[in-house]
Amino acid sequence: MRNNGLDPFAPLPGKRPAIVDIYTASHDALDMLGMQIDRKQVNAINYDDFLEQKLQPRQTLLAPWLPKRGLAMIHAPRGIGKTHIALGTAWAVATGSGFLRWKVPEDVGTHRVLLLDGEMPGVVLQERLSRVVKASSFSPPLPEYLRIAAADLVRDGLPDLSNPDSQQFYADIIADADLVIVDNLSTLCRGLKENEADSWTPVQTWLLAQRRANKSVLVIHHGGKSGMQRGTSRKEDVLDTVIGLRKPPDYQADQGARFEVHFEKARGFYGPEAEPFEVRLVGELWQESEIKTGDDLGTLNALREQGLSIREIAERTGLSKSTVQRRVEGGIE
Repeated sequence: MRNNGLDPFAPLPGKRPAIVDIYTASHDALDMLGMQIDRKQVNAINYDDFLEQKLQPRQTLLAPWLPKRGLAMIHAPRGIGKTHIALGTAWAVATGSGFLRWKVPEDVGTHRVLLLDGEMPGVVLQERLSRVVKASSFSPPLPEYLRIAAADLVRDGLPDLSNPDSQQFYADIIADADLVIVDNLSTLCRGLKENEADSWTPVQTWLLAQRRANKSVLVIHHGGKSGMQRGTSRKEDVLDTVIGLRKPPDYQADQGARFEVHFEKARGFYGPEAEPFEVRLVGELWQESEIKTGDDLGTLNALREQGLSIREIAERTGLSKSTVQRRVEGGIE
């Protein structure tokens, strides 16, 4: 069914209801007529009736940050480790196990996952997933609990998720998925103008539709020069969780996949569960550690280049804000 692709309650621009001859009308005209007939007014209920409704308590697919019927984002600059996290999360949810310090609750069990990959060469994605599988002692109940749609394996790539007319082509493959991973926005939402808030509307509408359909969606996105996710901050409005991956200030290229995990938005959890930590891929296994930061000038400058504010650097290093500012601006060791 076609409409304006943005709001199912909005009329088509410049159109008024008209008498339709059902015997000669086009399929599009009949679809629109059916939608107008079926459309109901927005309803509200009294607060006491609302409070008496038996709503299911919210669970997490991967505790503490990925809720059932939840929306989340992981962002990082190029080459930090976004796809590593996406694959680890996918395997954990499909097998009912865990990844890094995150666990699938025992009462949640396994769930079906669909990975939409728009960027990686097929052979590289295959290699990375193979490493995840070999390093795990768990398996999904059935192979279809983790399904992959990779643009590199399709002649014309994958449809543009920022185009409402193209979103319908995903309907069949996401129908039985509990978690959809979109890796990543720049390749799968090609029509998205990242700095324009209104351009995000069709994608947000699609995300909310998946949540209403009892699905969770994890979006993978590139980070900007500021250290935050690239483009308009409106992307974060409806999200439950936003995770930023950052290179440690003392990172060396020969260390491979080593990065810090920071929770930038954490709806429903706090305290130790929301504390940042560092991970490094050694062979096929991940090693975790607490974040430790020196206070030498090189480290301070590296943190500043990552987009951290004077206050954030002070909190991380234990120095006073005035000391950080004096040393960074004055180049003082």
